[in-house]
Amino acid sequence: MLKVQRVVQRMAGVLWLRNGRVAKISPSSIQRPVHPMPSHSASSATLPTVLVTGAAKRLGRDIALALASAGWRVAVHYRGSAEDATKTVADCVALAGAAASFHADLSDESAVRNLLPRVIESMGYVDAVVNSASTFEHDTSASFSFAALEKHMRSNAGAPILLAQALHAHIAQRAANQPESRGQGVVVNLLDQKLWNQNPDFMSYTLSKAALEAANTMLAMDLSPLVRVVGVAPGLTLTSHMLSDAKFEALHKLSPLGRSSTPQDVAATVLFALQNQSITGTTLLVDGGQHLMRFERDFSLM
Repeated sequence: MLKVQRVVQRMAGVLWLRNGRVAKISPSSIQRPVHPMPSHSASSATLPTVLVTGAAKRLGRDIALALASAGWRVAVHYRGSAEDATKTVADCVALAGAAASFHADLSDESAVRNLLPRVIESMGYVDAVVNSASTFEHDTSASFSFAALEKHMRSNAGAPILLAQALHAHIAQRAANQPESRGQGVVVNLLDQKLWNQNPDFMSYTLSKAALEAANTMLAMDLSPLVRVVGVAPGLTLTSHMLSDAKFEALHKLSPLGRSSTPQDVAATVLFALQNQSITGTTLLVDGGQHLMRFERDFSLM
């Protein structure tokens, strides 16, 4: 494993590597850091930095590990999965030499507004945000409520928009203060092929993702040229408690290509979106063509 220098992190509630171990810094131990970021080499401070929301487990974790493998310092966001976040941080450090974990409830506007500044204070700078975290709870037109819609809108649309806003402000400030610094940021929003192949299940979730897809275009227009905004829409990628392994395998094959997306497919597309400087204001569908088919129900209910 690459050597990680000892760092004292003064942000409470952050998981950080100290001498190769992950520790949570308590308010009582808050001190100014002796160095802004752990470093395994003289070049680590120049590596690009990305905040990945929902990176503690499942698809967010796969994205975080893929980006770390490609040389990105990853800020691992989590809400309730502290133990999983600790493991993701350790695995990212083994791949890229540096990573940190940040807790935030994305349904809390104050917490969302504070998230990117916390990452910047801890890691020095941020080049990109990958909005992978998502609330996904079932409702239909019969069970729909204002409360359900608001819950999904806050975390699935509101939080990504605020994080894009914060990244744009950060990139603009860096450009003003350090003209030689990286001049362009990137936001990648995880969407869903369901938007191009709708069914009546998960109404509030679908509406929130539709709002984010619309914001994708609006933000790309408003934040250019400093920030690019790209959507990535997977198909059925991971199983859940609602599907047996056999059922998942059968559903995964329901596409023109005979397979839907894998976590590796999605992570590779996110990396492509981060690296390709000519893409903004559009969505890359990574689903084996499932969006071209008609499904009467959500996969989890088929």
